[in-house]
Amino acid sequence: MFPDYFRDDVFRLETQRLWLRWPTAADAPTIEKLAGEREIAEFTARIPHPYPKGAAEGFVLGARKANCEGRALHLALALKQKPAIPIGVVSLDGAGEELELGYWLGRMYWGSGLISEAVGSLLGFVWLSTGIERIEAAAALPNLRSQRALERAGFVATGEGLGDAPARDGPLPVRRYELLRSTPRFGALPQSGLSSCCAGR
Repeated sequence: MFPDYFRDDVFRLETQRLWLRWPTAADAPTIEKLAGEREIAEFTARIPHPYPKGAAEGFVLGARKANCEGRALHLALALKQKPAIPIGVVSLDGAGEELELGYWLGRMYWGSGLISEAVGSLLGFVWLSTGIERIEAAAALPNLRSQRALERAGFVATGEGLGDAPARDGPLPVRRYELLRSTPRFGALPQSGLSSCCAGR
């Protein structure tokens, strides 16, 4: 689904304030700490609460495997001043010509516009580098911050319903969104760090 250079663990996107990079084993303790907060988990479909000890290591391994195989793209967000410390995750997953966007951000960084910055950069690069035609997303109905972030990135609401939420022990009421390749572009194309070899399996 994704071109070969997405599948290299030195792949990186840079925004004004962020690096978007492959997650590493060293990220696991921080991911476990940040994602383990109730305020993070309660609006997501797949982050459990309490966050099981050691589960972040499994997430990192699974994310790297999916990235390498081109089935998905899971990127850790890190401030450019502290590129080794993750503050959140943004993901694209799906099949064929459609993808689903997912993300979370550490609670202390909420309200900073960092998710909109990360999503805008990532999707700008996806439109440029792939033939993907449509990207979907969903936000829990009470999660107005996430809904605003999607709308700032150009997503359009398509309706409300129940979304699968295995970590919530049942469906989660959500507002669904979509973004089409034909939607007018937003933001500037990102700078990127690319490599032609695939390393660090």
